[in-house]
Amino acid sequence: MTRYYPIMLRLEGEQCLVVGGGPVAERRTRGLLDAGAAVRVVAPAATEGLERLASEGYITWVRREYRDEDLDGVRLCFAAADREVNHRVAEEAMRRGILVNAADDREAGSFAAPAVVRRGRLVLAVTASGASPALAGAIARELAERYGESWADYAEWLHRLREAARAAVPDARERRRVLRAALDVPEAEWRRDLAEVDLAARIRELKERPVSPAAEDGMDGTDGE
Repeated sequence: MTRYYPIMLRLEGEQCLVVGGGPVAERRTRGLLDAGAAVRVVAPAATEGLERLASEGYITWVRREYRDEDLDGVRLCFAAADREVNHRVAEEAMRRGILVNAADDREAGSFAAPAVVRRGRLVLAVTASGASPALAGAIARELAERYGESWADYAEWLHRLREAARAAVPDARERRRVLRAALDVPEAEWRRDLAEVDLAARIRELKERPVSPAAEDGMDGTDGE
């Protein structure tokens, strides 16, 4: 069994390649755009969605078959064409040390693409390590229902609070306690904070607030982001 190490990649402005023009290629392309990547698609034909993205200037579409030189300068690649092309792409990308995912053969590439739920800064990713994409998708749909759009605002508030605490609370242990206490702040209160430029008053209040057992188990950035 292939074992994976879960990470989040920073692809803002990075050159990424998608080989193929079908529905899978379109999904991968849209995911890369969500991450801020510069995307080039190589395929002789493409879905209407990809054609629209190209015509609107969101991606570069090279209308031909794949060539090995298409990997020049690429940080990450999705091979989403037919099996023969995917194998060729993956083999060349692996030789060059480029991160690559082959749509029809997880063993051919260097990473697996999880099912993803995005809520602003909060990103939830699920994989069954290739055993069952359907299972990963089902769990992702459950997560999407559980963590609605309001979680984007919540994550943004926690981010702003964390940045403010870095300057206002120099002691690392005390800062962790403050950020854990923040997990107990009611929604009505943190939503009011979103309109505030200065969160100093909230930080002072959190220094005095007891931390609940549930919040004690929360992540504060030392074990995850």
